[in-house]
Amino acid sequence: MNRTLVLVSALGVGLTTAAGVAQTTGAPAPATTTPAAAAAPQAIPAKIALVAFEQAVFATNEGQKAVQDVQKKYEPKKSQIDALAAEVESLKKQLQSAPATMSDDERASRMKAIDTKEKQLNRDAEDATNAYNADLQEAFGKVAQKVSVTLKSFVAENGFTLLLDVSNQQNNIIMWAVPSTDVTQAVVNAYNASSGVAAPPPSAPSAARPRPATTPKTATPAPK
Repeated sequence: MNRTLVLVSALGVGLTTAAGVAQTTGAPAPATTTPAAAAAPQAIPAKIALVAFEQAVFATNEGQKAVQDVQKKYEPKKSQIDALAAEVESLKKQLQSAPATMSDDERASRMKAIDTKEKQLNRDAEDATNAYNADLQEAFGKVAQKVSVTLKSFVAENGFTLLLDVSNQQNNIIMWAVPSTDVTQAVVNAYNASSGVAAPPPSAPSAARPRPATTPKTATPAPK
């Protein structure tokens, strides 16, 4: 029995009991009235907004600065990985250009050294990429929480009735929309104005992430 039926049954028992008590005591039973028919829900004009939330977070001045800070943190590790990668490449070229008179033992020794360094390179690159992505995700989450507050205020103040996040459209849910429904840049501008964070200088070419072993992915928290 669902909640509504339980409530109706309880009301029925209460009325029956009240009527019985009235008959016993001689008091008139309480009158029952028929409630007015519930008003039918009225449709309201829809006003839909689209936002690329993840892109908006990274596009804010604070988001750009957060990314640059993470990149700067990993510049030393990137330099180490690049140096090791260059060393491995150099050893491979030396082996390829080695004279045919090189002994089998020498060739095997060089190949083993290259294999050892290459495995170390892959481990270092993977560890650095995982650490980089974790730090980037943490930085993203901190800014995203604040951007979501601005986003909610923006859609409420502008009378939107539905907000859709189009950061990741793996299933191509939205095939087309009027450009004016995309509020991503408007939210970025609103957040920059409220945060007071100045636009950071452009990243230097050296401020790049460690060489990734795989393409890093970032999760997109839904606005709360």
